[in-house]
Amino acid sequence: MRLSVFPAIFLFCSLAFSPTLHAQDTSDYKSNPKFLSAIAEAKQMLKERQTFFAIEAYKKANKIAAGKDAGCLKALFDLQLKSGSYKDAAATATAVGALAITPFEKSQAESDRGYALYLQSGDKNKTDLLNAADAAFKSAIAADPKHARPFYLDGLVLARLGQMDAASNQFKACLSCVSPNDPSYLRAQHFAENPALSTHKMAPAFNVTALDGSKFNLDAMGGRVVLIDFWATWCGPCNEELPHIKKIAKEFAGQPLVIISVSWDSDETKWRNFIDKNEMTWIQYRDADHHLSTLFGIDSIPHYFTIDSDGILTAEMLGSGSDVEGKLKKLIARAKATSAVPSSQLGN
Repeated sequence: MRLSVFPAIFLFCSLAFSPTLHAQDTSDYKSNPKFLSAIAEAKQMLKERQTFFAIEAYKKANKIAAGKDAGCLKALFDLQLKSGSYKDAAATATAVGALAITPFEKSQAESDRGYALYLQSGDKNKTDLLNAADAAFKSAIAADPKHARPFYLDGLVLARLGQMDAASNQFKACLSCVSPNDPSYLRAQHFAENPALSTHKMAPAFNVTALDGSKFNLDAMGGRVVLIDFWATWCGPCNEELPHIKKIAKEFAGQPLVIISVSWDSDETKWRNFIDKNEMTWIQYRDADHHLSTLFGIDSIPHYFTIDSDGILTAEMLGSGSDVEGKLKKLIARAKATSAVPSSQLGN
C-alpha cells in the first residue's frame, strides 16, 4: 500500500501564480532564437517527463530574459514544487514578487512563497520554516485582504504550529472571501470548526455532476465513509475487480458508505452502455479530461482511495487484489459508532 500525502489545498487555492504580471519587457528577448530554442526544449522535456532537464531549460530561457520572464518563472515554480525542490520554489516565488505590480499579483506571489516554505517544513513541522510561511501568508493578506488563499494556507500553518484558535480564525476569514457554492467552501468550514483536521492527510476537495445528474461533493458526505474507484471499461484488471465492487455495494447497502466510480473512458456512449449492462447502481462519473485523476496524482488504474467519516484519507490501493472490503469494514464500524446521519440518508 502506498499512502499519498495530499496537502489540504482545494480548487480556489491554485498553486501557481497568475502569469499576467504587468512588468514591461526591457529587451526583445522573446524574439531571440536562443530564448525560443530553450523554451522549445523545455516543452519537449515536459512531454518526455524529463522534469530535471525541463527545469534547466526554463532556467536557461529565463536567464536570457534577464530573469524577468513571467512564463518561465511560472513553469519553474510548478516544476520545482512537483519535484520537491521547495527551497528553490520559494526563491522563484520571490523573483515573481519582484515583478508583481497589482495587489493581487503581490498577494499571489507571497502565497506561493509561503506555500513552498510550508511544504519545505515537511512532516517534521520545522518551526522556523512554518513561522516563515506564516509571515509570508500574512504579507499576502496585507497585500490583498480579499484573497482567500493565504487565509486558508495560514490556517494550515497555524494548526501545525499548535495555534488552533488562530488557525480557526484564519479559516473563518477564508470563508468570508469564498462563495458558499465553491466546492472548497465546506472544506474550509470543517477546518474552521475543527482545525486539527487540517493536520491530517486529506483527499483533494472536489465536486462533480454524476451520471444520474446528482451532485457529489466530497466534503458534503457528513459522517459517511467514501470509496473512490478509478477505472475504465477498457481496463482488463478493472473488469476483473468489478464483481468485487458490486459485492461491496450490495453488502454495505444502507450503511454509512458512499461509492463513486471515476472512469477514464473517452467514449461516453460505451461508458453508459457498460454501466447499464453491468448494473453499476452506485455513483458514476466520467473523468474524460483526467482533471480529477490529476488532483489525486494517479496515472494508473484500477486505483482506490478510502476516506473516513471525517474526510481523512486512510488508504490508497493500486491494482487488483487489494483488500478494499477489509478496510471498509473497519471504517464503517467506526462511522456507525459516531455517525449522526439518519439511516434513511445512508447508502448510495
